[in-house]
Amino acid sequence: MNLEGRKIVVNKSSKELSELLKTPENYKDFMPDGLQKFESREDGFKFGLQGMPEIALKIDEVTEEKAVLKSASSSLDFALTATLKPLSENQTEVQMIFEGKFNPFIKMMVEKPLQNFINTLTDKIEAYK
Repeated sequence: MNLEGRKIVVNKSSKELSELLKTPENYKDFMPDGLQKFESREDGFKFGLQGMPEIALKIDEVTEEKAVLKSASSSLDFALTATLKPLSENQTEVQMIFEGKFNPFIKMMVEKPLQNFINTLTDKIEAYK
Protein backbone atom coordinates (compact mmCIF):
# COMPACT_ATOMS: atom_id res chain seq x y z
CA MET A 1 0.00 0.00 0.00
CA ASN A 2 1.41 3.37 -1.02
CA LEU A 3 0.06 6.75 0.07
CA GLU A 4 1.36 10.21 -0.78
CA GLY A 5 0.94 13.60 0.83
CA ARG A 6 0.77 16.77 -1.22
CA LYS A 7 3.98 18.53 -2.16
CA ILE A 8 4.68 21.59 -0.04
CA VAL A 9 7.34 24.28 0.06
CA VAL A 10 9.04 24.91 3.41
CA ASN A 11 11.05 28.08 4.02
CA LYS A 12 14.11 26.22 5.26
CA SER A 13 17.13 24.75 3.50
CA SER A 14 17.24 20.97 3.05
CA LYS A 15 20.22 20.98 5.45
CA GLU A 16 18.16 22.75 8.14
CA LEU A 17 15.27 20.35 7.62
CA SER A 18 17.48 17.25 7.72
CA GLU A 19 19.05 18.47 10.99
CA LEU A 20 15.56 19.03 12.42
CA LEU A 21 14.41 15.55 11.35
CA LYS A 22 17.42 13.78 12.92
CA THR A 23 16.18 14.59 16.44
CA PRO A 24 13.34 12.36 17.72
CA GLU A 25 11.95 15.03 20.09
CA ASN A 26 11.29 17.41 17.16
CA TYR A 27 8.65 15.10 15.69
CA LYS A 28 6.30 16.02 18.54
CA ASP A 29 5.79 19.41 16.85
CA PHE A 30 4.39 17.67 13.74
CA MET A 31 1.90 15.39 15.47
CA PRO A 32 -1.86 15.81 15.04
CA ASP A 33 -3.92 17.61 17.68
CA GLY A 34 -5.30 14.31 19.10
CA LEU A 35 -1.87 13.39 20.46
CA GLN A 36 -2.27 11.61 23.79
CA LYS A 37 1.25 10.27 24.29
CA PHE A 38 4.68 11.08 22.91
CA GLU A 39 7.82 9.34 24.10
CA SER A 40 11.17 10.28 22.61
CA ARG A 41 13.82 7.56 22.35
CA GLU A 42 17.46 7.54 21.32
CA ASP A 43 16.77 6.42 17.74
CA GLY A 44 13.10 7.27 17.32
CA PHE A 45 9.84 7.88 19.15
CA LYS A 46 6.55 6.33 20.21
CA PHE A 47 3.25 8.14 19.98
CA GLY A 48 -0.41 7.55 20.62
CA LEU A 49 -3.32 9.32 18.99
CA GLN A 50 -6.89 9.35 20.19
CA GLY A 51 -8.72 6.24 18.98
CA MET A 52 -5.60 4.57 17.54
CA PRO A 53 -3.05 2.12 18.94
CA GLU A 54 0.39 3.43 19.92
CA ILE A 55 2.96 3.41 17.14
CA ALA A 56 6.72 3.23 17.60
CA LEU A 57 8.94 4.58 14.83
CA LYS A 58 12.69 4.54 14.45
CA ILE A 59 14.60 7.12 12.47
CA ASP A 60 16.22 4.89 9.87
CA GLU A 61 18.02 7.38 7.63
CA VAL A 62 18.24 11.17 7.34
CA THR A 63 20.08 12.95 4.53
CA GLU A 64 19.60 16.30 2.81
CA GLU A 65 17.43 14.44 0.24
CA LYS A 66 15.18 12.39 2.53
CA ALA A 67 14.20 11.34 6.05
CA VAL A 68 13.06 7.74 6.47
CA LEU A 69 11.08 6.51 9.46
CA LYS A 70 10.42 2.79 9.82
CA SER A 71 8.17 0.79 12.08
CA ALA A 72 9.93 -0.30 15.28
CA SER A 73 7.56 -3.28 15.48
CA SER A 74 8.45 -6.49 13.67
CA SER A 75 4.74 -7.23 13.15
CA LEU A 76 4.22 -4.12 11.02
CA ASP A 77 6.27 -3.55 7.88
CA PHE A 78 6.15 0.05 6.71
CA ALA A 79 8.22 3.14 6.05
CA LEU A 80 7.30 6.82 6.05
CA THR A 81 9.65 8.91 3.92
CA ALA A 82 9.87 12.68 3.66
CA THR A 83 11.50 13.58 0.35
CA LEU A 84 13.47 16.84 0.49
CA LYS A 85 14.12 18.64 -2.77
CA PRO A 86 16.04 21.93 -2.51
CA LEU A 87 14.41 24.73 -4.52
CA SER A 88 16.74 27.51 -3.40
CA GLU A 89 19.14 28.35 -0.59
CA ASN A 90 16.28 28.63 1.91
CA GLN A 91 13.35 26.77 0.34
CA THR A 92 12.76 23.04 0.11
CA GLU A 93 9.98 21.02 -1.48
CA VAL A 94 8.78 18.30 0.88
CA GLN A 95 6.52 15.33 0.22
CA MET A 96 5.50 12.55 2.62
CA ILE A 97 5.36 9.05 1.12
CA PHE A 98 4.06 6.01 3.02
CA GLU A 99 4.90 2.48 1.87
CA GLY A 100 3.55 -0.48 3.80
CA LYS A 101 2.93 -4.17 3.39
CA PHE A 102 -0.47 -4.97 4.87
CA ASN A 103 -3.02 -7.68 4.23
CA PRO A 104 -6.24 -6.49 2.53
CA PHE A 105 -8.22 -6.43 5.79
CA ILE A 106 -5.66 -4.29 7.64
CA LYS A 107 -5.27 -2.05 4.58
CA MET A 108 -9.01 -1.40 4.52
CA MET A 109 -8.94 -0.41 8.21
CA VAL A 110 -5.84 1.81 8.17
CA GLU A 111 -5.85 3.47 4.75
CA LYS A 112 -8.10 6.44 5.59
CA PRO A 113 -6.62 7.18 9.06
CA LEU A 114 -3.10 6.93 7.60
CA GLN A 115 -3.92 9.33 4.76
CA ASN A 116 -5.36 11.76 7.32
CA PHE A 117 -2.21 11.39 9.42
CA ILE A 118 0.03 12.09 6.40
CA ASN A 119 -2.09 15.12 5.50
CA THR A 120 -1.79 16.47 9.06
CA LEU A 121 1.98 15.89 9.13
CA THR A 122 2.23 17.74 5.83
CA ASP A 123 0.17 20.66 7.13
CA LYS A 124 2.23 20.90 10.35
CA ILE A 125 5.55 20.78 8.50
CA GLU A 126 4.31 23.45 6.08
CA ALA A 127 3.30 25.71 8.99
CA TYR A 128 6.49 25.06 11.00
CA LYS A 129 8.54 28.16 11.78
